[in-house]
Amino acid sequence: MMATRIRKTKSEERILTAAAELFYANGLRGVGIDQVIAASGVAKSTLYVHFRTKEELVAAYLRRTDDSWTAQLQDAAGRSGDDPREQLVGLFDALTDAFDRHGFFGCPFVSAAVEADLDSEARAITVRHSQRRQAWLSELSERAGADAPDVLARHIGLLIDGALASGRLLQDRAVVEAAKSAARLLVGGHT
Repeated sequence: MMATRIRKTKSEERILTAAAELFYANGLRGVGIDQVIAASGVAKSTLYVHFRTKEELVAAYLRRTDDSWTAQLQDAAGRSGDDPREQLVGLFDALTDAFDRHGFFGCPFVSAAVEADLDSEARAITVRHSQRRQAWLSELSERAGADAPDVLARHIGLLIDGALASGRLLQDRAVVEAAKSAARLLVGGHT
């Protein structure tokens, strides 16, 4: 029983890893199930044991990406020290780290929101991601002493989204440095 569970977990991990790379680089609609099967090295039946539909696979990818991206933002913020004002600026290092790993393919959540139907689970997950990120930014802004924490959080969120979109378009990591500089000015102006 345990060997079956481990094998199942490893197969699921291979599928999700392959799907994540493909979806991120090519978009949700630009990737077919056969590509995920080929990239993951699993049998078609194995994929369908884990994910009955492409929509289920997309949802699992987005949930996993939400957890991963949130952790990367929070880690970058934490690396900048204990001061929440510095953390609001330091979180942009997560964008630089992402660019250095694989270049800019934009924000997977914006891409998913553009491609997904308005009533789809994929779109709902993207909205929850944005709300989760904004709640964290608001909390951080409040701890930083911002006079209007939700406003500062919204502005920082727009800088993150703008840096990811411009980074995708221009393929230039200097966009992140510009967003980080703008964040520093915003934080200074709000606290």
